[in-house]
Amino acid sequence: MKNERLNNVLDLINQRGSVTVVDLVKHLNVSSMTIRRDLDELSEKGEILRVHGGAQRIKKISNDELSFLQKRSMNVSLKKEIAKKVANMIEPGETVFIGPGSTNEFIIDYLPHEHLRIVTNSIPIFQTFQASNRDYDLTLIGGTYRSRSGALVGALTNEFLERLNMTKAFVSVNGIMNEKLMNANPEEGQTQTAALNNSKQRFIVADHSKLNKPDFYEFYTLNQIDGLITDSKANKLVLRQYATYTKIY
Repeated sequence: MKNERLNNVLDLINQRGSVTVVDLVKHLNVSSMTIRRDLDELSEKGEILRVHGGAQRIKKISNDELSFLQKRSMNVSLKKEIAKKVANMIEPGETVFIGPGSTNEFIIDYLPHEHLRIVTNSIPIFQTFQASNRDYDLTLIGGTYRSRSGALVGALTNEFLERLNMTKAFVSVNGIMNEKLMNANPEEGQTQTAALNNSKQRFIVADHSKLNKPDFYEFYTLNQIDGLITDSKANKLVLRQYATYTKIY
């Protein structure tokens, strides 16, 4: 009976993506204490991700990292929603690091025309801002070109970033699991770390598909971050989990 119940719990989580303890109690007609024990057991086996008040399906690590060109056409409306939030957090006169990411390419559409200094290691971000013909000070950090993301990375990039003092940094991720912030490439992750470390305020930009998703390289922790900026489709149960680590925007 227990094994059958555990299989039913696991099937339901995998079908729905996430469930609450209350949902499982109603569906299986057992006590909340039994469900919590089942969830704890499945979590210890690594079959689900335990979150506050329930559980979520564990997303698999993808071995095929999408290029920045492929990502541009995905979830455009949600990316614009996040980009608008980012733009509203930027004040005139600030020095802002904007990291690689197709969501960040939309930030320029919502920024006012006041003076800003923009720092980036992303060629697509630099080109987007340059094409706007606005009176911004643009700094493109040099380094080794990584074609998959359009980013410049490596020792030279990191050394230059460590000499800068920035007001805010907005960095994208490929995945977040509990407090772990992850991406697909160690060199790019190390550059993101350097940018975050040298900013007074640090923000992570991630659409809902990145939440509770593992990736190859862990470069920072969420409890060192001032805020997580995501979209309106993010699961409320999952957001409550991440609100224990940082502020959610």
